[in-house]
Amino acid sequence: MRLIDRRVFLKAAGAGFVASLSPQAVHAVEAAEAVFATAYQTRDGAYGVAVLSEDRKIVFSADLPDRGHDVTFDPVSQRAVVFARRPGTFAVVFDHTKRKQLLTIASVEGRHFFGHGVFSPDGRLLYATENDYENAAGMIGVYDATDSFRRVGEFPTHGMDPHELLLMPDGRTLAIANGGIETHPDFGRAKLNLSTMKPSLVFVDRTSGGLIEEHLLPPALHQLSIRHMDIDAAGAVWFGCQYEGPAGDRPLLVGKAKPGSDLALVDMPEDVLGGLRNYVGSVAANPAAGTVAVSSPQGNSMAVIDTATGAVRSSLSLKEVCGLAPDQSAFMATTGAGEIVDPEGGATEMQDYVWDNHLLRIM
Repeated sequence: MRLIDRRVFLKAAGAGFVASLSPQAVHAVEAAEAVFATAYQTRDGAYGVAVLSEDRKIVFSADLPDRGHDVTFDPVSQRAVVFARRPGTFAVVFDHTKRKQLLTIASVEGRHFFGHGVFSPDGRLLYATENDYENAAGMIGVYDATDSFRRVGEFPTHGMDPHELLLMPDGRTLAIANGGIETHPDFGRAKLNLSTMKPSLVFVDRTSGGLIEEHLLPPALHQLSIRHMDIDAAGAVWFGCQYEGPAGDRPLLVGKAKPGSDLALVDMPEDVLGGLRNYVGSVAANPAAGTVAVSSPQGNSMAVIDTATGAVRSSLSLKEVCGLAPDQSAFMATTGAGEIVDPEGGATEMQDYVWDNHLLRIM
């Protein structure tokens, strides 16, 4: 598979947040064509969330009590939420237009967050993937964004270990990736059921919590944990997996699903698949370009796939790459080595920062 250089390969955009900006930061945000949000860790062990400008500068940062994971954004209220990494028990709300104080959401007793969430189309409700760890059951926590994010309900994910969730184009259906791995905070991040995993991708009615469809992998791939997803221009859900089986195996790691259609894994050239090292850390679709990108920090690589044909258009080696965001014809990327790589291939290395798994555009 042909490797291409950064300038040809990358191009930016995603979705995100800000809060309590200084006048200088406000000016920087207003002057930027695009602004991105991502969680980070500093080399001295502190945690936070940052807003990055398109020219690879930090225009805002805020401390977090522990490691963050992903960010979701509500374009109606212009607020965003960064979620704790599993098994974290906090989420932090930011408002970059009204400059309100940060607001912390605490998970209820018996639950922890899985790092992802999504707003309803009107911005009134926030849905978050959670673990009912005493019952080893996946749950969606429902929070009222109009009432200080008070928890107002929950419904099952119809599986175990829910990770990323997406709102489908109909505004009513949630796509949920059930990773299938049992964990319990008493055992940290230990995986307790690798021999009996049952990952799934499900479509759920967000208004009733009812199961619309369940998509399962073949029994031989029961250790292929479905983790991250994005939606292409045709409304298909592209997903990336992390394999918990023997290291020498090379299962396909990327697939797609759509309500009313069968789940299908996508073939890849051997060198590209091997470069992912059985681990997809992030998935980002670029509907305008007809592509989806997947990254592997373990494999120091990323690949871009044509959503119409499933063919790999290009691949790139980039140390500890994980965060991805779409724009125009390609992608912006962030890495655990502190690099921010822009659409044209320009890179800024911030040695004090370890950028976390996900990157989201907020304007």
